[in-house]
Amino acid sequence: MDDMTRIQADSFAALSQRNHPLRASLSREMHIRGLPRFDAPALALQFVLLVDEQQAHKTIALLSERFPILKTGDRFLSVRIDDLHFSWERHTEYMTYSFLAPVEGATLFDLTPFGNVPHWMAEIPGRVIRSTQIAMVMNEPLPAAIAAHFATDDLIISDVADGHARIWSDFRLHEDGFGRLLIHDKGLQGGESSQLVQRLQELGNYRKIALLGLPEAQQATPLLTELEQRLTAITSRVAQNDTDADQVLEQLSALSTELAEIVARTRYRMSATQAYAEICRDRIRRLAVVPVRGYRSLDDFTERRLLPAMRTCDAFTRRLEDLAQRTAWTSALLRTRVDTALARRNRDLLASMDRRTALQLRLQHTVEGLSVVAISYYALGLWHHLKEALELQGLHLPGWVDIALFPVTIVTVFLGIGQIRKVKRLPADEH
Repeated sequence: MDDMTRIQADSFAALSQRNHPLRASLSREMHIRGLPRFDAPALALQFVLLVDEQQAHKTIALLSERFPILKTGDRFLSVRIDDLHFSWERHTEYMTYSFLAPVEGATLFDLTPFGNVPHWMAEIPGRVIRSTQIAMVMNEPLPAAIAAHFATDDLIISDVADGHARIWSDFRLHEDGFGRLLIHDKGLQGGESSQLVQRLQELGNYRKIALLGLPEAQQATPLLTELEQRLTAITSRVAQNDTDADQVLEQLSALSTELAEIVARTRYRMSATQAYAEICRDRIRRLAVVPVRGYRSLDDFTERRLLPAMRTCDAFTRRLEDLAQRTAWTSALLRTRVDTALARRNRDLLASMDRRTALQLRLQHTVEGLSVVAISYYALGLWHHLKEALELQGLHLPGWVDIALFPVTIVTVFLGIGQIRKVKRLPADEH
């Protein structure tokens, strides 16, 4: 290796040290959602288990013990178990377990090739929300075979993948605990078989998970109706003049608390339902479904079953939002009424304080006038005693002194009290 090549290699190695921590995991994420390539005839099983966070950790621990290649944080695993191909994928609230068995000459929906899979799955934590048997055949099945495995009254037949495959299903839960999907390969090539099975399974899984929102909306709807009636009654009371605002506020606070509990309990489920429904619509478009005359098609079945449920959930969500908005409006109205009453009381209080201040000022002026008279009286009394003492000493003052001293005393006292009042009114920083 020459110097230039070595320098270039070192430069690229240094650049790789600056990789974003999520670069590798995001790259794997783009490639994990796929089944291995296979051709008809083939049989497959898939289990969908709902798990909480604790069950998810336990599941990953069990799978890591059985398959050491599974690392912490991985969301997908694809390995072989004897003659079966096993795929595991973790989603937000559920996990899928897929088992694929390429077989020759097996009967439709034969569980024999899957050996101990049911016993192995029994150790996996979680609640089964969906389990499906899939059979892919090269030759078109006979009507008798179809009638033996499906309920003909609910039979769904559609051409998919631009007419290169045909599917049969009744979307029922059969006595063995599985739903059933039959696929006739009419010319699929390369990876189209695995891609078709994956899309069909994703459609079924997302449809089933999306429908989880319907029972929750139905269960909460009576509570929502009751809250709407109570809010109407509270709003009517707010409009009455003799309403006890404290009592109405307490009732409104209780209603808001109950509404917040419903929102907290249902918001995630309603949002997830909407997201899953949108994925279902995308999968239907990508499957390129073509109806078979005389039978219901896959897209018709999905729309007739899924859309009413989604509309119910959407209506429930809109009612929640509307009730929350109405509650906010009622709270604002009550707050405005309380603020107005408080402002009115403050205005009356200020007016009363002004009247009392004016009365106190008038009383103060009266007291000051009386004070002038009282002080002048005592001052002249003191002068009278002083005059008598002077007369005893032989000093006699003329009578005009008493007459002149009388107005002088009153004026002096009046001016003195005025000066005192002026000093009291000065600000502290002018003293």
